[in-house]
Amino acid sequence: MTRQALAPTTHDRGITTLTLDSPANRNALSASLVRELSLSLERCGKDPAVRAVVLSHTGNTFSAGADLRTPASPYAFVELLRQIAELPKPVIGRVEGHARAGGLGLLGVCDLAFATLGSDFAFSEVRIGVAPAVISIPLLPRLDPRAASRYFLTGEVFGGARAQEIGLLTEAAPEVDAVLDPVLEALRRASPQGLAESKRLLTADMRNHFDRNAEDLVQRSAALFASAEAREGVTAHLERRDPAWQL
Repeated sequence: MTRQALAPTTHDRGITTLTLDSPANRNALSASLVRELSLSLERCGKDPAVRAVVLSHTGNTFSAGADLRTPASPYAFVELLRQIAELPKPVIGRVEGHARAGGLGLLGVCDLAFATLGSDFAFSEVRIGVAPAVISIPLLPRLDPRAASRYFLTGEVFGGARAQEIGLLTEAAPEVDAVLDPVLEALRRASPQGLAESKRLLTADMRNHFDRNAEDLVQRSAALFASAEAREGVTAHLERRDPAWQL
């Protein structure tokens, strides 16, 4: 039997928690994880008992980005991101550990995002010969432009405080639930209609960006991953060696 990539869903007074639970690949965005997460979000969107959704994780990694062995298709991934943006309920990212590449796209499309100060982040695509193409849709509207330039181009690792400073996170703190729990209590007091319509206002530009640019960026991402340079980068990553271009 194939192991599920999500832990059993939990519910607590209107808050549904979806937990990425694929430790063997550090919660990488495999075809199965993207599919399971999409189905769970669809159910949450239809359930009147769900006031908000928390995306959390097991282990020390929120998501390592694309699964380089069994990847989701770029179309499936961009539709998952669009689904989160369009869900009529707030989606909150919760991180205690590492997040990389496409995992930052998943975090960036969340309406709110919280992490421990000890968490760390990196746009590692440039290190394997590709670019953060699809995830730029939710991230560029949120990130400080100079910071986006630095971290997209260098692939450097940065911590929780810096992630809050540049707009990737809502807040970073020593204990993530200490800052998350009061927000969840506030969401429980909000009306479903008020939340849905407020989210529509907040995500209008992002949703337009999906409509205008998703197809082009998916095609660009697919072409990059199919390139000889990316094949070398992915192979080097899997073999734990430096790629041929590294000086």
